[in-house]
Amino acid sequence: MTRFGFTRWKNGPLGWRRVGRPVDIVVALGILGLLAIAGAVLQYRLGPARTLVGMARAIDGDSLRLLGEELRLQGLDAPELRQSCLDAGGHEVDCGRVSRRALEALLARGLVTCEIGKIDRYGRGLARCRQGETDINAMLVREGHAVAYGGYRTEEEQARAAGRGIWALRFERPETWRRSHAR
Repeated sequence: MTRFGFTRWKNGPLGWRRVGRPVDIVVALGILGLLAIAGAVLQYRLGPARTLVGMARAIDGDSLRLLGEELRLQGLDAPELRQSCLDAGGHEVDCGRVSRRALEALLARGLVTCEIGKIDRYGRGLARCRQGETDINAMLVREGHAVAYGGYRTEEEQARAAGRGIWALRFERPETWRRSHAR
């Protein structure tokens, strides 16, 4: 039947064939299932935003263990534990161990509060940690025990200008060192 130049669709509005209600339900459930899986993956990658408070122990210069969880300090990258640097006289300095001792000294002062926002690719929580009013992440970069890595650029510039920590040494950025020293 033609009415005002329009005809009834034989196979649906876009030429699709109607297959029936059971197939429609299966397709809808499949789409909902895929959305649920995508949401779960996204939640896993982003991780829940939460706060941990307690005594912490340094693992290396940019990661710690707090209440049984391994956390990576966000926005910085410290020399690897086995990484060495050279002083002005050309002598090796275990800058990775020096960075860990600096973090140990900060953590030994008392309770630490860490806000965890995301999870890194190794399953560790990415954290911004404080001790009272002291931002531990910023302090490590400001004192030259770590480089800025997505944050703390101002603190890195201060450490570099003052020649503190690794900025008084010749060193390879930790990211570069890791690439050339695969585990």
